[in-house]
Amino acid sequence: MDASTLRAQARRHLGPHFTRKDTWDSEFPIFVRGEGSYLIDTEGDRYLDGLAGLFCVNMGHGRQDIAKAASEQISTLAYASNWGSAHPPAIEAAALIADLAPGDLGTTFFVNSGSEAVETALKFARQYFRSQGQPQRTKVISRDMAYHGTTMGALSITQLPKIKEPFGELLPGIRSVPNTLGFTGDCGPVTELDCFRAIERVVLEEGPETVAAIFVEPVQNGRGALVAPDGYWPALRALCDKYGILLVSDEVICSFGRLGHFFGYGVTGVVPDLVTFAKGSTSGYAPLGGLIVREQLVQELFNSSTGGVFTHGATWGGHPVSTAVAVANITAMRDENVLGNVQEQGPRIREALESLKNSHRCVKAVRGTGFFYAIELMADSFSGRELTQAESLKVLREVLPESFKRTKVILRGDDRGATMIMISPPLVADAEVLSALLHGVDGMLTDIEKAIQP
Repeated sequence: MDASTLRAQARRHLGPHFTRKDTWDSEFPIFVRGEGSYLIDTEGDRYLDGLAGLFCVNMGHGRQDIAKAASEQISTLAYASNWGSAHPPAIEAAALIADLAPGDLGTTFFVNSGSEAVETALKFARQYFRSQGQPQRTKVISRDMAYHGTTMGALSITQLPKIKEPFGELLPGIRSVPNTLGFTGDCGPVTELDCFRAIERVVLEEGPETVAAIFVEPVQNGRGALVAPDGYWPALRALCDKYGILLVSDEVICSFGRLGHFFGYGVTGVVPDLVTFAKGSTSGYAPLGGLIVREQLVQELFNSSTGGVFTHGATWGGHPVSTAVAVANITAMRDENVLGNVQEQGPRIREALESLKNSHRCVKAVRGTGFFYAIELMADSFSGRELTQAESLKVLREVLPESFKRTKVILRGDDRGATMIMISPPLVADAEVLSALLHGVDGMLTDIEKAIQP
């Protein structure tokens, strides 16, 4: 079937995700094969997957060892649940994750996506406090512009008004605090920074005895790969301990190598109470998400007079094929020292992106770490002129989509709080692939400057 017929069928029958109608009406690519860091479309054109799918294809496309693990599991046991029983792939995956996770983060509740992982964390926090005789602890704090998912609970915790507004009233008791934009590295005593002081102020305004959890990402995706200042996470851990609040590290993007470590602990140095994960756990080869919980908390819930069970589950949670894929994926990541590649190449990516600020007037800032970066754009950094709203829309809806096609490098244009380009290549990308990626970024910035006057 040719591309035109496939597109016509897609437009009629396939519901697109987060896709504008004009994009769906355009000649969008249809990918049919993947090889390493590249996607191949119906025309045989190769595109460098500079976003690793959606921040998830960490081990690259076309891994036959991962495909073999899925095939063998389907042939052996295609389905069994974790409701009152278990199966080897889920047990092995949970044990492997516990071995890699920091501290006593030793119990994993498997689900199917990042949104479900956040939903699970929210439900665990609320049920945990009810089981401990503190049912008033239902409130949650998250940071401005943070994205935590699309299910109704996760969307409530998300702090992006544009994607919340279409659904009306969401969960009550959710407060936002400033993110760390503008603060990174050594900024002096972190407890004196406005971005941190505001957290305790909100806790006190709400009443510490009513706050269940604080949700934060090791590197915040929304607003463009925000890396917190030195000391931020230890201070946040101390604040949560002071008031008995659960610290949730949302690592749907950041875990399994994106930052050069299996978990955010490698960057933050802090053991949270709960960790959410998804994307990189299977490198996108099968749907899987999860919530890792400190073993003490699980035991306290299970042993309470009103507990005995975490009242949560899903038909596909801990699916045999998905967990078998996770074991193969994580084992390969560990055995092939993929994290070492990120640690070695990440600073080189950062240095190369920073150099683009000198050669392109449209670059306002570069942020991120590991294999996770954002380039914030403006009209002219030399004069200080920002993009107008019309110019921003032109860049995001016209210039970048055409530039992706021209350069054959797929990235993501982002409008969450600023006009940005998000960069997140597969973790197996070598120096040659990363050179092609950076060459593509350079070309995109040139296209933007041609389209936008200083």
